[in-house]
Amino acid sequence: MNCDNKKLLLYAVTDRFWLGSESLRSQVEKALEGGITFLQLREKELEENRFLQEAIVIKELCKRYHVPFVINDNVNIAMAMDADGVHVGQNDMEAVNVRQLIGPDKILGVSAQTVEQAVLAEKQGADYLGVGAVFPTGSKADAEDVSYETLKAICKAVTIPVIAIGGISKDNIMELAGSGICGIAVISAIFAQPDIVNATAELKELTKKMVIK
Repeated sequence: MNCDNKKLLLYAVTDRFWLGSESLRSQVEKALEGGITFLQLREKELEENRFLQEAIVIKELCKRYHVPFVINDNVNIAMAMDADGVHVGQNDMEAVNVRQLIGPDKILGVSAQTVEQAVLAEKQGADYLGVGAVFPTGSKADAEDVSYETLKAICKAVTIPVIAIGGISKDNIMELAGSGICGIAVISAIFAQPDIVNATAELKELTKKMVIK
């Protein structure tokens, strides 16, 4: 599946840490209403069967809003419920192996922290790269920092789209202008907000400005 830059403008990653009394479905629907352009379902603790059931529900929601839907790490789940694709990190399955499993038509996203990792991921069949953490983040305690210079160098070294991730908020997003990224991936900047719809809409407008600066 072709992964165009517009679809990667505002990429939301789920995290049930922020659910409170809400359901994940409800939070995701609000984010879709607010204008996210891509969704990654990230579940590190959920039992496989529950993960699969949840993935099916979220996929249907995303379909209704014409938003691509990928699964974090779990290739088996992604294939079982026919997700639009998979996103893998550096410590997960090699991108080349994931591509062989999911075939040429599914989206493959890969996390990268260095130019070398980025170039290799593109060679191995990645459709886009998630680069970070560009700012300190609480969502991934083990995330290594990536400087603005490295982010820019990665964007220049590859031909596939690059999005930045890690600690991005409405307060620091403009610091990423001019780096060459086509969008941002966020968790708490959407899902930790009291008004998810408005927070998403505001972030989307800021991202549009940042990308064209």
